[in-house]
Amino acid sequence: MKHLKEGKKFHRKTGPRKALLKSLTVNLIINGKIQTTKSKAKETQKQIERLITIAKKQNLTALRQIKEVLPDKIANKLYYEIAPRYLKRRGGYTRILKTTTRRKRDATELVILEFVE
Repeated sequence: MKHLKEGKKFHRKTGPRKALLKSLTVNLIINGKIQTTKSKAKETQKQIERLITIAKKQNLTALRQIKEVLPDKIANKLYYEIAPRYLKRRGGYTRILKTTTRRKRDATELVILEFVE
């Protein structure tokens, strides 16, 4: 049964799926926006918004929790540069913008995931 399970599987096993989402999250933090499929963007959005909410607490425990999930350099950027921008915001740190382009091989809808300013 699928009770209380959340998130998409993307036809991958647990390890590759976690690596995919971690890679998308890291690239979003580094570049500020990424282009990906709609379903991957939604799952990445869930993950990054949780991390920003933790980072907004601005204490040592929050930094350590982020460093458990992300590499040190990326965690520091999220904690010291990105999270302070959203201290007064109660949620909705990212947005998904639809594009008119589709992926060539399978015509999947592509979207842009970016931080809200």
